[in-house]
Amino acid sequence: MRIPLVEALTSGPLPEGSALLIEFDPASQWHNACLTIVAGWLREGGSVSLSVASQPLDRVRSKLRRLGLNPEALETDVEGDETLRIWDWYTISMGGKSKEKYAINSLKVSDLSIFYSQEQLRGPPMPHRLLVIDDGSVLARFNEEKNWVEFCLTRIFPMAKMRKSSIIVSLIRGVHSDWVYKRCEAAADGIVDLRLDESTDPVQNLIRIKAMKDIGFDGRWHRMNTRENHEVTIDK
Repeated sequence: MRIPLVEALTSGPLPEGSALLIEFDPASQWHNACLTIVAGWLREGGSVSLSVASQPLDRVRSKLRRLGLNPEALETDVEGDETLRIWDWYTISMGGKSKEKYAINSLKVSDLSIFYSQEQLRGPPMPHRLLVIDDGSVLARFNEEKNWVEFCLTRIFPMAKMRKSSIIVSLIRGVHSDWVYKRCEAAADGIVDLRLDESTDPVQNLIRIKAMKDIGFDGRWHRMNTRENHEVTIDK
């Protein structure tokens, strides 16, 4: 299994259980790129656990349908384990109560730590599962900086190694202290940047791999293109 977009810029497959950090400009194409990655992984026969904090879940499912998938079918139990699990972080971040099957009811790290210890860090290895948090910066709205970063370092990133599942955690660039980015970058196996270049007309969405610990990579900036169905591609 290879992670779309990201592994198009590496010299080979990422090691099993890799943890990637995405740092993205708020106006970049990250959220479309995120769903492109999810859709590509599912098409290859893998399973996905997608934590959505950036937008309503009906919008996510609509975009996945435009990418040629049937999210409702993928979310149906297959021998007790869904191919696609979409975790609702969005509703609680808006002050509501989710009606989704999978939902986070508190974004306080004291509650999240218990949940992840009991539900996410346990269980058998799942090398074909991709874990994605589409906007980890939402944690800063409900927690002190040191607390939510320590949660990421002791719960989120270790999950990749413990479950042998690749994981993608994303943070908005420019809204946290340098300490946050440095701590998270040190814990990640790879760092990917997405930015919006406004020096050109029209503006360009760019992607690059900033660092990879265990594999060779192309560190140059590459232009991203977004198709009518919201699928993102890379000019190499």
